[in-house]
Amino acid sequence: MTVPGPGRRLRFTFDGVSLEAIAGQSVAAALWAAGFRALARAPRSGAPRGPFCAMGVCQDCLLLVDGVAVESCRVAVREGLVVERPERPA
Repeated sequence: MTVPGPGRRLRFTFDGVSLEAIAGQSVAAALWAAGFRALARAPRSGAPRGPFCAMGVCQDCLLLVDGVAVESCRVAVREGLVVERPERPA
């Protein structure tokens, strides 16, 4: 059954894993709800990074969303969205 409006469930992928989110959730919130805490790695130290400010200022939740690097806290989940961790420079 599909629920109309803000509570409906959407499917998206994160690093090839199919996940479910609630319409209106940011990508960062959906990933947090799915148990993902470390979304990327710091470029120099390799330390794990995850959502910090949740308003697009800190860039700790930077991910590739449909191939474009964006703060995942600023992008709403859409059906079929493809989200990936950026590759860490060697």
